[in-house]
Amino acid sequence: MPISNTLKAAAFASIAAMGTFALAAGSPALAHNHKAHSEKSQPNIVEAAQGTGVHGTLVAAVQAAGLVDTLSSPGPFTVFAPTDDAFSALPAGTVDTLLQPANKGQLSTILTYHVVAGRVPAAALSQAIRNNGGSYSFETVAGENLTASFDGHTIVITDGAGRESKVTMADVKTTNGVIHVTDGVFLPG
Repeated sequence: MPISNTLKAAAFASIAAMGTFALAAGSPALAHNHKAHSEKSQPNIVEAAQGTGVHGTLVAAVQAAGLVDTLSSPGPFTVFAPTDDAFSALPAGTVDTLLQPANKGQLSTILTYHVVAGRVPAAALSQAIRNNGGSYSFETVAGENLTASFDGHTIVITDGAGRESKVTMADVKTTNGVIHVTDGVFLPG
């Protein structure tokens, strides 16, 4: 069920005001309240994605969904950022269809499915996986769950559709959170 932009804006404002996040209720291992870095040389999440050269589709989608201001706000947020190759692996026409103005709500839901409130470094996520017997489920800003596990030493995220994506680069620090680059796009179940 798509989340209205008004509700989403209220949720983001509420999350930003909290400043902390536990990936699941009662999980103090992942409750982090890190100060955002104030170094002017460090980009915010949107600026970092714009500068990689491999997140053009993600940036275009964030712009089309009207989420630039939200993901540029103080946050903090953790973003699982699919590469252009990850978007290219979706069925033909999927990205073009999602970028159409008529599909803004669906696009926004998919994008917020890649966002977790708070700053969740890979070490904390890895520890949660180990503490929970090798698999850890957590809620995204979209209100849907993702599940983290390991493939060797690599963190793998399984979405609601059962698709697995690897974290190919972890802990890209930004002024308003952290980015974990993924080789797949998450789709709700």
